[in-house]
Amino acid sequence: MPLEYLRELSGHQRQTRGNRHLGLSLAFIAGAVNAGGFLAVGHYTSHMTGLLSATADHLALGEVWMAMAALVAILAFVAGAATTALQINWAQRRQLRSQFALSLLLEAMLLLLFGLAGAYLQQMDDFFLPGTVLLLCYIMGLQNAIITKVSRAEIRTTHVTGLVTDIGIELGKMFYYNRSHDKGEPVQANRDKLFLHLKLVGCFFVGGVLGALAFKRIGYSATLPLALWLIALAVVPIWDDLRLQWWLYRHGLTQQSAAQQGNPDEE
Repeated sequence: MPLEYLRELSGHQRQTRGNRHLGLSLAFIAGAVNAGGFLAVGHYTSHMTGLLSATADHLALGEVWMAMAALVAILAFVAGAATTALQINWAQRRQLRSQFALSLLLEAMLLLLFGLAGAYLQQMDDFFLPGTVLLLCYIMGLQNAIITKVSRAEIRTTHVTGLVTDIGIELGKMFYYNRSHDKGEPVQANRDKLFLHLKLVGCFFVGGVLGALAFKRIGYSATLPLALWLIALAVVPIWDDLRLQWWLYRHGLTQQSAAQQGNPDEE
């Protein structure tokens, strides 16, 4: 049962429950990384609106280098999202079951790097601060694109502004009084969407609180449990692909002919 559940969360066959449970996990991780990253470098690395505003402000004040730094951080976020798209499309063309899990594994490896090397790199101030900001922005872009692709843009994990806006819209619909003589369809709130977005915001908030507390107590090592969590989410589809590739190798088959020759799980 646990293996089937993990396969549902990050496997190539998507269902609504798997999308939402994965989204809640990633929202928690995003909140933890964002809050821990702020304590580490003094910047919220998922807040692209703030970074773009900062770019404009620095330019208006003539602070060109500061504007360039904020712009490069935005580009790192974009690069992370682009990396996810490249990985997923590459894996889909090869009919891999781990098309989404590969990006989760990459995020886990980068968080491990941050957690293991952060304390050492902190001593190199000139390198550490900009490098860490770019790394965390890249990770946030990577993760947001994962759940966006998985859920077909139904779920975001770092874009809390959009989530809170949708919550407000649905609350407005819920409190709207439909009069009997009003024309057209009655105004009705999408309660399912409302509760999903409330859960996502709640997970992001709880992750932020726990991430900040953990970073305050144990420092950069606070990201290690998050990385292990991501590895657990990714490992089953990746293992499925490794087993399939070994089975194909043993039988001298290609990916395209595998469907006609049976399934390795049946042997």
